[in-house]
Amino acid sequence: MNARKCHDHAIARAALLIGCTALVLSLSGTGAQAQPRDIARQTLGTGDGWGSHGTGTTGGATADAQHVYTVTTWDQFRAALKDGGTAPRIIKVKGVIDAVSQGCDAFAAEGYDFRKYLAAYDPAVWGHDKPVSGEQEDLRAASAAAQDKTIKASVPADTTSVGVGKGSGIRGGSLQIKGVDNVIVRNLAFEAPVDCFPQWDPTDDNKTGAWNSEYDGIVVYGSTHVWVDHNTLTDGRYPDSALPSYFGKTYQQHDGLLDVVRGSNHVTVSWNSFKDHDKTMLIGNSDSATADDTGKLKVTLHHNRFEGIVERAPRVRFGQVDSYNNHFVVTKGQKWGYVYGIGKESRLVAEHNAFTLAQGISPAKILKKWNESPVTAGSNMVNGKAVDLIAVHNAEIPGETLQSGAGWTPALRADVDPAKAVPGIVDARAGAGRLC
Repeated sequence: MNARKCHDHAIARAALLIGCTALVLSLSGTGAQAQPRDIARQTLGTGDGWGSHGTGTTGGATADAQHVYTVTTWDQFRAALKDGGTAPRIIKVKGVIDAVSQGCDAFAAEGYDFRKYLAAYDPAVWGHDKPVSGEQEDLRAASAAAQDKTIKASVPADTTSVGVGKGSGIRGGSLQIKGVDNVIVRNLAFEAPVDCFPQWDPTDDNKTGAWNSEYDGIVVYGSTHVWVDHNTLTDGRYPDSALPSYFGKTYQQHDGLLDVVRGSNHVTVSWNSFKDHDKTMLIGNSDSATADDTGKLKVTLHHNRFEGIVERAPRVRFGQVDSYNNHFVVTKGQKWGYVYGIGKESRLVAEHNAFTLAQGISPAKILKKWNESPVTAGSNMVNGKAVDLIAVHNAEIPGETLQSGAGWTPALRADVDPAKAVPGIVDARAGAGRLC
């Protein structure tokens, strides 16, 4: 790198660390001049993760004035997604838009009564040998279908959705990026969808039963070239700790925050804040999806912050996933299972990450083996000290020996920071409202 490039890089990095101000430095002549930057037309940088592969990810950057929308309600947002045919579009979300402002009762089918549902399928009455069926289950399913129709928003190709102004975001909605190419989602605070009508499955969890819920905050399904950047994703007003229990099991009303599934490919997830959630992120949702997922699910995760997360950060199947410069925080007393799930035919590279674990929590649980797949996990730090995550896992977790060496070397990386510096850098910049 020549002296001028080093100088430019140093200035850009310094601007990031002191808190960017939505200005870009344009170096010319002898000085630096500040110029305004339209965040709605920003594109993923060259070499910035798998999302930059091939044609790259530009979203709606080329949209004409007719296809730039500013929305303040969920209905306006969904209408903007449908308007304009196949033209590139930019949707600016201003303020908080709520997909379920009318409340769960608005979706309930006539005759559905949760008390009757509980009475009908109480294990003492129904048992654990067969799935639920009958009048109240049919009414529950009809109620769920009404919610499904309302809270899902299908995102077309060549679209940028971006929060503008202070505190913009989406409550209770599920973005469906399905079967399309070239989508950007940035600077939005997502409150995870709440499933108003979870289903009781008495045969689940080794026939002890479980409540199963639907709806992810963002779903990338069979799509390519997607950039998810500088968003905040959390359970918000409805944390799992506040959920009741029925039949001795938590009445689970959340699914994932961000899932990348069913043949999706070339995705970059950067500078997001994932907080206070259980099953956070799947990359590949089924061991049986070999036809869809083999050779795909190439995803980069960098400079994201995960705090209060129970598991799946992410759980990986099939994909070549590059996870670097992320900060994972496990707090005292929180429920915690693992960070990285090593699934079927996965090829995870986890390097230069930082882990802040509460006292008494072993780093051996950072990796979780689900299938016999190799993993690369070097140059990571736990509480400020270098730790070989594979070695400590293999030493402390019986019957779960992990293979070292994912078999590939990531080439598409933006600036790689030393793991020791990651907490300070990421904590200051990750999440919505911190986009520069």
